[in-house]
Amino acid sequence: MKYGIVAFPSKPIQDEINSYRKRYDPHYALIPPHLTLKEEFEADDEKIENLITDLKHIANETEPFTINVNKVSTFAPVTNTIYLKVEPTQEMYDLSNKMHTGNFPDNRTYSFVPHITIAQNLSDDEYSDVYGSISMKDIQLDDTIDRFNLVYQLENGIWTVYETFVFGKEYV
Repeated sequence: MKYGIVAFPSKPIQDEINSYRKRYDPHYALIPPHLTLKEEFEADDEKIENLITDLKHIANETEPFTINVNKVSTFAPVTNTIYLKVEPTQEMYDLSNKMHTGNFPDNRTYSFVPHITIAQNLSDDEYSDVYGSISMKDIQLDDTIDRFNLVYQLENGIWTVYETFVFGKEYV
């Protein structure tokens, strides 16, 4: 089964981000706005149970942190993906790095760039138009991240939460 690890912003922030995604992101209906901490990976039931134990330890050791989103950026020319840039913090990098060591598969395709995708799979013309208009918007979103989620992909492509890990909670 395919799994991933993400942090979801609060509902008001998701609503703001979805105002862009519903028009420009074909994955809008498949997963809410999120910060990807570990991209998708394959795991069987035994492997995922071992990783859940590790994720509980990571959550125990992690304090809530603030994210600041203040600009629109893009992965062009690699892909025509437009995203909201999440100002990087050491906490985010540490969290992502912990999810790529030990029992976790180190399956990084790209370097960790904290972001929330708002548009993807655009043609070159669409990309130019959308990026041109969205990049002029004044975006200032702040939120506190106090948990992350292990998600898995259903047969219809929708991602759903398998388990939520709250920071600082004493998991046993």
